[in-house]
Amino acid sequence: MKVQTGAQLYTLRKFTQDPKDFDRSMKRVSEMGYKTVQLSAIGASVTPAIAREICDKYGLKIVLTHSDVKRILTDTENLIHDHEIMGCKYIGLGSMPEKYQDPEWITYFSEDFKKPLDMIRDAGMLFMYHNHNLDFFKAHGKYLLEYLTDAFAPDELGITLDTYWLAAAGVNPVEWIAKYADRIPCVHLKDYKVTKDHTVIMAPVGGGNINFPAVMAALEKTNCQYALVEQDVCEESPFLALKQSYDYLSSIGYH
Repeated sequence: MKVQTGAQLYTLRKFTQDPKDFDRSMKRVSEMGYKTVQLSAIGASVTPAIAREICDKYGLKIVLTHSDVKRILTDTENLIHDHEIMGCKYIGLGSMPEKYQDPEWITYFSEDFKKPLDMIRDAGMLFMYHNHNLDFFKAHGKYLLEYLTDAFAPDELGITLDTYWLAAAGVNPVEWIAKYADRIPCVHLKDYKVTKDHTVIMAPVGGGNINFPAVMAALEKTNCQYALVEQDVCEESPFLALKQSYDYLSSIGYH
């Protein structure tokens, strides 16, 4: 079965802050052709039950979240229940909390997250960590990201590899997809574009320099289920960016 594409709703965060706007946005996402979404940075009034109801209305499956680190650490049981309501088995953390970015503190990540990650696993779910380029800073001879994967088994910790941030870190996305082949049920797709004035910007998938046919072929050899399109910053409308990405991925055989 081919990897299924989806929309990372952080892209639309200005337009998902209340139930009415969330409904409007999910209608548009569905009309683009997407069948799956990740919830991230939506408004507090869009409760798990409301999010599920609206997504069901438009034939969208919630497959991943980015959740608040404090809830992951101290409100794990209720967080798991919220994901049960949404029908979502992947509980994500969007970035490394600032204190663990320090080389003197990274080793405590595994100690602090051990209990909640065990609870998530025992509930039949999986904790997913999303990388940025900062995760490829070396501390005592290892990348920050490697401290996490060395400390936790694949059934305890997955990695939401992000193609843009891999490229921004100067590493080859295809190589890291292969490296973490058993840890990436979900990934993020966005492109890496160099402008005329030599600055780097995020771009819709297919609009920059990343070799996405090679990326998608590599993902087919892994446990990846969902490739979620994300664009944190858009030159034009974020809805247009999501549509352009969907159309490009569809043109190379992915929906």
